[in-house]
Amino acid sequence: MKKVKKSGPAIFMYCVIALGVIVAGCSFISYYGSFFENGFVLWIGIVAFMVTYHLWLRIIMGNVTKLFKIRCNSWWFRERFFEEKLYRVLRVKKWKDKALTYNPELFKVKERSLDEIAISMTKAELDHWVNVLISLTSILFSLLWGEVWIFIITAIFAIMFDGQFILIQRYNRPRVLRILDKQKVLSGARA
Repeated sequence: MKKVKKSGPAIFMYCVIALGVIVAGCSFISYYGSFFENGFVLWIGIVAFMVTYHLWLRIIMGNVTKLFKIRCNSWWFRERFFEEKLYRVLRVKKWKDKALTYNPELFKVKERSLDEIAISMTKAELDHWVNVLISLTSILFSLLWGEVWIFIITAIFAIMFDGQFILIQRYNRPRVLRILDKQKVLSGARA
């Protein structure tokens, strides 16, 4: 099996996680070890911890969802009547190619079949829906540290971050599926 080279965004995520662990660890040791009991030190530790939490769980769940058997045509992944208009209003076509991709190899038309790309898009969408749920769980950390508002803000930003990728997958996948359907019709007409 060919080892997949990590993309720039993947390497960046791992570096941010490593930095987050170091900063959170140092901050918590300083604050709770009574070396430097300053609210700002605790705040820095919490922010570093939350960034690490969000990124690390996204990587973990991205690997877990790979185990699921997913169908592109299942109810959850079907295009809804309002989506085309929503994509026009949000101008998804203009910015979708500028978003970072954790594993761009999965979406390369020259290296994969359209069926494989459609499945990758569906799995990517599922990953980001799971991430939305994970983002909501971060609010529970307010039970430990209080200040529920900061955790709500963190969750909202994380949901918005994942929302862009959900929009991109939902925008692109129906187009890929339509091309596949046309190819099947053409190949059936030739037979």
